[in-house]
Amino acid sequence: MNLAPSEERQRGFTLVELLVALGIFLVITGAAFSLLGTSQKRYQTESQVLTSFQEARLGLDQIVRDVNDAGFPPPTYSDGVPAHFASSPFAWSLGSGYPPPGSCQMGTAGGGTCTTATAGDSAPGDFDLIIETNPNPQDPGCLPNCPVQWIRYQLQNTTPLPTLMRGVVGKTTNGDPDALTAGALVPFVQNIVNTQVVQNVANPLVAQYQAAYPGIFLGGAPVPIFSYTCDNSIPPPQTVPCPSPIAVTDNSPANIRDVVITLIVAAPLPDATTGQPRLVMLSGRGRRINPNQ
Repeated sequence: MNLAPSEERQRGFTLVELLVALGIFLVITGAAFSLLGTSQKRYQTESQVLTSFQEARLGLDQIVRDVNDAGFPPPTYSDGVPAHFASSPFAWSLGSGYPPPGSCQMGTAGGGTCTTATAGDSAPGDFDLIIETNPNPQDPGCLPNCPVQWIRYQLQNTTPLPTLMRGVVGKTTNGDPDALTAGALVPFVQNIVNTQVVQNVANPLVAQYQAAYPGIFLGGAPVPIFSYTCDNSIPPPQTVPCPSPIAVTDNSPANIRDVVITLIVAAPLPDATTGQPRLVMLSGRGRRINPNQ
């Protein structure tokens, strides 16, 4: 047996081989981290969309509940104190004929005579709604002295995108629903992009969303948050879009029966892959169940 040590040396990796292996490792690691970064961005985007969806859904449900309760309680269920019954299911400015028997006429795009103190707005209107009701009729001792409230929803200019505001105040005798609710508005649903022009001020960011989604904003036109159908006094009872070419009394807010609510909410982050803005569009309908006054 030959136990003499071998003079052959063990060959290792050359410098070139090490550099090639290191390069392959860096490429694979870079690709993995790039994929991880993309996945994280997509997760953040989808999370933001989900959050926007949940916020808009909760807001939509609240508006529908308020509209369903509009007009409660009627005068026949109260003690005769104006603050304890709904003079009209939907209120407007004291200066434009509120309360009934004074009346105003519905209009769209800020039109009509149901004006508020804020220039360019109308209540009820496409982006401004005042509901008159007691939202808690099941409270002990409610009837016949239920404390009626004015609940207002108004779209306002905020940074970076408009916000749907909500305000609640107690109804007062000879009070102005417009003036009193204007001072009680707080943010309700943020990043609303239904319209580019809010309170006569254009928001250029909203124009980008309208351009990215022409199928939602047909012809670049705004999408009303609130759309209405009114009771038609012509038998048989039916509802028609308001305003409509029928008797002017049917265009009064007191005759609003259905309110269709459409909320288009922008997610804070764009799509991680395309860079396009992400929108959430929800629609619901509130139907007033209480009778006309």
